[in-house]
Amino acid sequence: METITAQPQSFTGTVVKTAMANTATVRVDRYVKHPKYKKYRVRSKRYLVDNPDNAAQVGDTVTIVSVRPISKLKRFAIVSREKTSA
Repeated sequence: METITAQPQSFTGTVVKTAMANTATVRVDRYVKHPKYKKYRVRSKRYLVDNPDNAAQVGDTVTIVSVRPISKLKRFAIVSREKTSA
């Protein structure tokens, strides 16, 4: 029998808030087709993400992956980030 290792869930999004210690809020956008009108819309969701040493800043594009629960609402951690020129 082969062992199957599951890949953790991952998203790419933009940091929108870093007010909390070691935590960032990341907005993840996705395109969804409307069932009746067949037009594509942008739907977004915000995730609380572990941000050790407050490395990510507002406006950075980051890749997040699911990890074990860190707190009541934090279930993701930052894997990589791209600085955006401001």
